[in-house]
Amino acid sequence: MTPPVSPDNAKRFGKGPFKGRTLKQHIVRRLVLVLPITVLMIVLAKTGAMDRLVDRYTFKPLSWFDDTALVQHLRLTVTHNGMTGDRPDCLLFVVNGNSPPTGTLIDVMEKHSGSCPNPDGSLPKLFTLRVDRPAQRVETDQGTPGEFHQIPS
Repeated sequence: MTPPVSPDNAKRFGKGPFKGRTLKQHIVRRLVLVLPITVLMIVLAKTGAMDRLVDRYTFKPLSWFDDTALVQHLRLTVTHNGMTGDRPDCLLFVVNGNSPPTGTLIDVMEKHSGSCPNPDGSLPKLFTLRVDRPAQRVETDQGTPGEFHQIPS
């Protein structure tokens, strides 16, 4: 049976890892540990580093044949390599379902609705991506419509 807690032990923890610490000291120590980690996570999220890390570990070779996973990977790729200055959520990817797996065409459109810039409802085409799924290669016609070249890395 455990002994009853005395008023002295109520202020200071008498046993275990909190021995000799007040509740205030315990809270301050926790904040000193948690606040820098929280700030680091916010910075990583704002810079897009977390998105790239998640993409690196979740985008597998079989994901090249899954349109949803491929579009998410391409969304991060074209926004982080400088192909477009738009936010990832302001891009629309239109996958041509009639294209062969060795040359799947994906039109990249710029949304102008909702919280995206210039909300006039238009969808101007930025460029087209050609994806060779078995070879895991992506080409673009950005700057040269109809002529495809390797995307910048």
